[in-house]
Amino acid sequence: MNTNESHIIAQVLAGKTEAFAYFLDTYGQQIFTLIVRMVSSPEDAEELTQDTFMKAFRHLGSFTGGSSFSTWIYRIAYNTALSALRKRREEVLAIDDKQWERVSETEVDEALDDDSEDRVARLQEALQQLAPEERAIITFFYEEEKNIDEIAHILNQSVSNIKVKLHRIRKKLYLLMNKGEISYDNR
Repeated sequence: MNTNESHIIAQVLAGKTEAFAYFLDTYGQQIFTLIVRMVSSPEDAEELTQDTFMKAFRHLGSFTGGSSFSTWIYRIAYNTALSALRKRREEVLAIDDKQWERVSETEVDEALDDDSEDRVARLQEALQQLAPEERAIITFFYEEEKNIDEIAHILNQSVSNIKVKLHRIRKKLYLLMNKGEISYDNR
């Protein structure tokens, strides 16, 4: 963990609560971005971002330094957003396993690396159709540039599980961008 951050945590725990503003300034926008990607509502994301920082503040004494502060607060944000989403059941896309098998990694790479205006628009549309956990993984990996180990730690999942999910999400995005046959499944 960053020694400056451990010093700030010590200050906050010693009663200098205004020092917590450092964490809001440093991680606020990143946490908001993650949550808005998951819940698809800026208004809800603002509230959930506030909830995340309140939880982090209240439980700061339980932060052991076993991971970076950013990993710890991302986990809080992810769980906060997931809890909110569980309260409002959403329609989730289900893709037939046969469709996964028909898509090659080369096709996926080419489609996702294409930065033409049309492809970017279709990618943004496809991202909105992903499940919240899938949007979180994509946000962590591509926007926040977290490595697989960090994502696994944040989501409390195995590295191999995250690799499989990332592989499938990339294929799912490809299928969504190319209007593959998709069925809906209520969860």
